[in-house]
Amino acid sequence: MMPRDGPSRNTFARCRQSQHPVGRVATLPGPLATERREGVECVWHTARMRVSAKADYALRALVEIAVRSDGAAVSAEQLGKAQGIPHNFLQAILADLRRADIVVSQRGQAGGWRFARKPATVTVADVIRAVDGPLVSVYGLRPEAVEYDESTKVLQHVWIAARSSLRGVFEQVTIQDLADGTLPAAVSELTADEDAWQPH
Repeated sequence: MMPRDGPSRNTFARCRQSQHPVGRVATLPGPLATERREGVECVWHTARMRVSAKADYALRALVEIAVRSDGAAVSAEQLGKAQGIPHNFLQAILADLRRADIVVSQRGQAGGWRFARKPATVTVADVIRAVDGPLVSVYGLRPEAVEYDESTKVLQHVWIAARSSLRGVFEQVTIQDLADGTLPAAVSELTADEDAWQPH
């Protein structure tokens, strides 16, 4: 299922700019078609839900900060050790979270990382967007930006509906919820369905 004319020139340009040394594959968010242009192989991704290691690590690091009742800054070393996150990877994640105004760094002997705002105001969606970008993308584009021919334009509505569904969960769950080990009732009810736990 390819949007009209395939991935945009701008999308390919981003792939070209992110290329690795010759012989490597440059990958854009999400999998389906592979295209080679100008010597760069790009793997185009359709909309799908995939929780990246980066998003998972980011959420775990933030929960680790939130569960500390004294509110003191936590060093990257402490976070990495507590959650088993590779140090260099964690540093890159924390930098993304800082740019999104989710955490701030504190220098000095008692330095480390702490929340820039209350964890009750930081949602799972905020974190995913900070480290991975939009919740749903089609060939690296937001669903509303994708164009289809008349016969397949209903697909755009599918991607929009999927994004709305994800927002219904990710925008409702906060870091404080995760730190407290609780979920909003509407989200918790979704996990009560036995079928939700089964692979399809």
